[in-house]
This record gives sequence, C-alpha cells and structure tokens, in this order.
Amino acid sequence: MERPARTAGWRIWILGALAVLGIAVLVALIVIQQRADVERDKAITLQQHTFEVIIRANQLSAAVASAEAALGRYVVSADKTLGQQYAGYWQRAGEQLARLQHLTADNPEQQKRLAALRRAFDARGKELNETALYSSYKRHRDAWGAYYQVRQGPARQDVEMLLQHVVDSERGLLRERTQAASDLIASSSLASRVLTAFGIVIVLAAVLLGWLAVQAEGERAAADAEAHSQRERAAELRQAVDSATAQLLAEAREREAAEAQLRQVQKMEAVGQLTGGIAHDFNNMLAVVVGGLELAKRHVQTGGGAALRHIDNAMEGANRAAALTRRLLAFARSETLMPEAVDPDALIAGMSDLLDRTLGDTVSVHTEGGSAGWRIWVDRHQLENALLNLAVNARDAMEGRGALTISTGQATLAEGERSECAAGDYMRITVADTGCGMTPEVLDRVFEPFFTTKPVGKGTGLGLSQIFGFVRQSGGEIAIQTAPGAGTRVTLYLPRHHGEAVQPGVEAAVAPASPAAPSHAILVVEDDPRVLAATVSALEELGHRPTPCADPLLAPSLLAAIGPVDLILSDVLMPGQTGPEMIAGLGDRIADVAVLFVTGFAGDADAEMLVGFPVLRKPYTLAGLARAIDGALAQAGARALG
Repeated sequence: MERPARTAGWRIWILGALAVLGIAVLVALIVIQQRADVERDKAITLQQHTFEVIIRANQLSAAVASAEAALGRYVVSADKTLGQQYAGYWQRAGEQLARLQHLTADNPEQQKRLAALRRAFDARGKELNETALYSSYKRHRDAWGAYYQVRQGPARQDVEMLLQHVVDSERGLLRERTQAASDLIASSSLASRVLTAFGIVIVLAAVLLGWLAVQAEGERAAADAEAHSQRERAAELRQAVDSATAQLLAEAREREAAEAQLRQVQKMEAVGQLTGGIAHDFNNMLAVVVGGLELAKRHVQTGGGAALRHIDNAMEGANRAAALTRRLLAFARSETLMPEAVDPDALIAGMSDLLDRTLGDTVSVHTEGGSAGWRIWVDRHQLENALLNLAVNARDAMEGRGALTISTGQATLAEGERSECAAGDYMRITVADTGCGMTPEVLDRVFEPFFTTKPVGKGTGLGLSQIFGFVRQSGGEIAIQTAPGAGTRVTLYLPRHHGEAVQPGVEAAVAPASPAAPSHAILVVEDDPRVLAATVSALEELGHRPTPCADPLLAPSLLAAIGPVDLILSDVLMPGQTGPEMIAGLGDRIADVAVLFVTGFAGDADAEMLVGFPVLRKPYTLAGLARAIDGALAQAGARALG
C-alpha cells in the first residue's frame, strides 16, 4: 500500500512539476515572443526613420544640383526667368536641409555633420549668389568665369562630402539595427526550439506550445498583411507625391509667365510716368528750336547779330534735346556705356529735372554738394541709373509723399573699414528718405537677386542687386542705415579719381577747314538719305572728300570702284546689315583704313563688335565730327605703327 501511495505521490509530484514546467515554458514562450514583437516593431520604426533621412538627403542633393543647373542656364542665357528658377531651387534646398536637421534631432553625431553641412551650404550659396550678381548686371563674361571657377569649388565638394557622410552614417545605422533585429530573432528561435523539446516530454506543455505556435503564425500572417497594406499605402503616397509635383511644376510655369507679364506691366508703368514730363520738355526744346530758326530766317536778309543770336538759341535747344535723348537711352540700357571722370555734384545737379518728372510733385528733393572738386571714375549713365533707382525705391518707401535728400561728401577709409574697400580717399554719395525703413530681416537680404518686398507686379527684385554690382565693379562699397519707421540712408562709397572731369555740354562751333587743312578720302555709309546728305555736306565743309553709300551691302563694290580711302564713317543699325557686320565682312581689304561708327541708338547691335572702334553719338556738331575723325585716324595710325 505504501509503494502505490509513494508511486502516486511521485506521479503527482512529477505531474505537478510537469505542469509547473509547462506553465514556465508557456510563460517563457510568451515573453520571448512579445520581446521579439516589440524589438521587431522598434527595428521597423528605426528603419523607416533611416529611410526617410536618406530620402531627405537625396532630395537636398537633387535640389542643390537643380539650383546649380538653373544658375548655369541663367549665366549662359542671361534670362531673368532662369535666374528666378535658380533662386527658387536654392530656397527649396534650404528647406530640405532644415527638415533634415529636424529629422536627425535625436542623433548628436548627425547634428554635428549637419551643422558643418549648413556652413558649407551657406558658403556655397554665397558663391552662387555672387555668380548670379554678375549675370544680373549683364557682366556675362565675368559670370561665365565665376561659374566655371566655383563649379567645382571647395564649398561644393564640402556639401557633397558631408551629404555622403550623412547618408553613409544612416546606412551604417540601418545595418546595425538590421543585424540586431536578426540576432534577436535568431536567439528567440533557439529558445523556442529548446522549449519545444521540453514540450515533447510534457504533453500539456506541447499542447500549450502548439497553441502558442498557432498564435504566433496568426500574428505573423497579420504582420504580413499589415506590411502589404503599408506597401500599398506607400505606393499611393508616391503616386500622390508625383501628382502634387506635376501640379507644382505647372503652377511654377504659370507663375513665371505671370511674373514676366507683370514685369512688362511695370516697365510700361514706368514709361507712362515719364511720358508726360518728357513730352513737356521736348515741346519746350522744340519751341526754342523752331522759334529760333524762324526768327533767324526773318533777320538773315537784314544781316546783323540778331540772326546769329537766334541760331545760337536754336542750337542750344537742339543740344538739350539730344542730351535728354541720350539720358533716356541710358535709362533704358540701350546704349553702350563707358567710364569717365565725373564730378558727382554736377551730375546730381543735371539730374534734377529727371528726378522731378519721375518722383512727382509730392516728393520734395534736396541736394547737398560736398565734393569740393573731388572726382570719381565711373560710368556716368550707370551712376545716374543707380541714383534714379534709389530715388524710386525711396518714393515707394514714402508711399509717394515725403522728403528725399541726395548729398555728397568726402571720406578717407582705413583698410577693412568698409568691407572690401581698399584704404584711400572715397567720394560718399548718400540718398536719404523719410520712409518706413527696413527690418533687420529685410536688410540681410536686400542685395539678393530677385528679392523684393514690393507687391506682385511692383518690382522685380533686381534694382539693388544691380546697384551693388555696379558699385563693386567701380571699386567701391555700398552701406545702408535703416530702422523701421526711421527712414533709410543708402551711401555709395566710390574711389576718388585724380584727373579732370568730363563736362558734358554744348559743342563749340567749328570754322570751315582752311585750304591748308589735311583732306581725307572718306566712305560714308548711311541708309537714311537725309542724314547721308547732311553728313556728306558736313564733311565737305570740313575740307574732306566724301563718297556716299546708301546701302552697306554695296560698300565692297563701291570701295573697289573708288580706290583706297582713309576712313570709313558708318552708321551702326541699318537694314540688311549692321555697320559692325559690314566692317567685319570687309576684313583684310581695309586693314589700314580708319573706322568711325556713328549712331543715335545701338539697339540690338552686338556690343562686342564695337569694342576697339571709336563711336560718335548722334546728333553731333561740326566740331564733334572733326574731333572724332581726327581721333579715328590717329588710332588707325597708331595701330599700323604697332
């Protein structure tokens, strides 16, 4: 009796032990499976985060590449639309970098890399913006050279290297996390096999383990279904992103077209603002010319000084009209412009009429001259355009009503006192207004191409960037003092020039050539018959031997017929062939012949083809024509001796 009792007790103990062991196996399986599920979900989340970081890095790289490609097209074509594309792409790249920094906020090492990437990105942006400034100012050769110089610059290599480091680091993290998940799954599988072996001995444990296996299989199936659902959602998301991208591109094209139309409207608005004043001035000048000639006609028969006085008045009115025409052409950037010694006080005084007509009667303009005889070496018309642009910006900041002050002064700067200015004497030209002023955020971006605070259609964002380029090209610097509600003071620092200033004014009359004056054979090429006749008469009055040519295409045959000539005097823009194209076509046949171009509007003529040749502006006096001919002949003689 005791043995069966002892056997039953052992059995009960064994069954109890088996039950406890089975429960332990079941608990162990449940814990291992739960841990594997948690770690798997964590690994999937980390992998998704890593994939998103890599995608953002690739998008940043693509945005930088797109911006550089757009800048390259802008440099080649000088199309402002492409310049706006470059600005948009570069702004998008900055947004991608900010998102990338936000995504990696939990990774100190990546944050260090991205901080270095931000510095390299800003340095690269400065290089590209300086290249864009050259094209914005139409310095195409400088823009091409700058673009090819910075195309493979250190900043670009730093950006690419740091981006690659970010991606490589994320890929390393992805490999480590994938390996850790694999190791966890492997250890979980080993523990499951060991516990399953115990379950073979323990029926209850085997049943429980079987049930757990069924449960695990169901969870895996659910996980597979969830993964399939996630893949479908990802595909839908990609499709939605593609559709949104296409829509954004279409909207960008529409916006660019609208901006182009608005820029044209802005130009027409500026022309409309000037039309009334220009018409008034021209009518006054024509009244002087017509009235003077009519009075001279009445007194020419009687003789005396009255006729000559009226002719002088008519000439003065005609010269004033010519000066206004040249200024308008320069304002429209239609003339080929050249630097010269300029008295800034005289230049500003000469702009008073143009400023009054442009700004209107509600803006009072004050000038304060302080140059004290100092001169600067600049392009007169570009400086006038810069001051006019600053005045228009000031008028807009004052909402069309206020006080504008343009003053000049002397300044002696030390090395590094004003950014890149070398030590020396500078003329200071200041344009101050009583407008709304600028915030620090606007001031930081004020020289960026295409940046503007004006409403859509009221500005292109190129005015201040062009002024910045002009001042830097002239060896100077620009400074701005402003605060919200306190107005704005824009100061141009331009190097002092030691030399006599060129004084634009009325040409002195020239007496007819004396018999002893040198006489030259001159071929005159001009398509307008009245201008051709007047030019031939003027040359004969100066004692030369002119031959008229009304068509540039006939010049080669006419040269062959009349024999050698000393000078070819040609208009620039003519039907069929321009003057520079005609001269280039004649080639070696006129190797020792002087060339003088005469034009009132260079227009679409290739400015490169005019380089090296003297240019006389229409209208001109006999004195101006005589000096231009002497200069062209002297230049040709020096070239032959050299």
